[in-house]
Amino acid sequence: MTTTIRTATARPVPRLRKSRGDGRLAAALLSPTLLVLGLVIAYPLVAAIRASLFQEGQGLDADGFVVEGERFAGLRNYTDAFSGTNASVFWNAFWNTTFFTVTTVSIEVLIGIAMAMVMNHALRGRAVVRAAILVPWAIPTAVSALLWRWVFDVNGVANALLGRQILWTADGWQAKLAVIVADTWKTAPFIGLLVLAGLQLIPRELYEAARVDGAGPWRQFRSITLPLVKPTLLIAVLFRILDALRMFDLPFVLIGGRKHEVETLAMLAYYEASNVRYGPAAAYATLLFAYVVIVAFAFVKLLGTDLIGEARARRRTARTTRMPAPARKATTA
Repeated sequence: MTTTIRTATARPVPRLRKSRGDGRLAAALLSPTLLVLGLVIAYPLVAAIRASLFQEGQGLDADGFVVEGERFAGLRNYTDAFSGTNASVFWNAFWNTTFFTVTTVSIEVLIGIAMAMVMNHALRGRAVVRAAILVPWAIPTAVSALLWRWVFDVNGVANALLGRQILWTADGWQAKLAVIVADTWKTAPFIGLLVLAGLQLIPRELYEAARVDGAGPWRQFRSITLPLVKPTLLIAVLFRILDALRMFDLPFVLIGGRKHEVETLAMLAYYEASNVRYGPAAAYATLLFAYVVIVAFAFVKLLGTDLIGEARARRRTARTTRMPAPARKATTA
């Protein structure tokens, strides 16, 4: 006679139901916020993409009649930007945006790390030093641009210190340098603040053990500080890159509009919209949005700041550990 015995591990039904209930509750609580974000972000994006496919103004139809208002242009605004009548203006703004992003963020990272190291040390008057360093970041960008416009005036502090009459706000290399200096002064404390938060999470015992092993300051920084502060630093750099790509107010107030050397994509889109050329303006804005998305995606994938992917992996692992063990079949004769 053969007897079949089936055994199975009990399913954690109550815990699974509780997890699903928590998920539904979280979705219900987040739904108002998601709705607002959809209205604030999704609608303007869709409207901009739609506007980029049209052109405003007068024209002639196939029968020779004058047509006013918007006309469907397809991808003409995009082709004009890349290789058409507006190609030189677009590519100049594109390379200016890229140049300012790479240059300012690189300088700000170096200065921000140095600021964080200074603020992290237990020295006398540390609170005053922290407050003084964070003041530029707290000032609104437009106000900061006005302050630096006075500094870079023909009779300003910069020319007085250099002993030369340089037209900083004119179109040329000096305008680029003025924007870089002003933006670095304004936003380097932001990176310093985030890096400081990461530094304060590093245990002091690691530095004490490194000193016992004979490691100098540079070796401690390279082997302890930099690896442990890397996640925070990467997030700070990502935020700054995304902010620098949409640079508008600082060069616009400091140097002015329609300056070839400092015109960014955001400034170009604003100029086109202010001249009632909404189609090209929307196309430039859409291309800027695509540029920001591509840079953010590449940064996240290449440098390992995939916070969303890590969170999904943790949820997948937790879900796997909660699954019941497969049933076992035992046969006895």
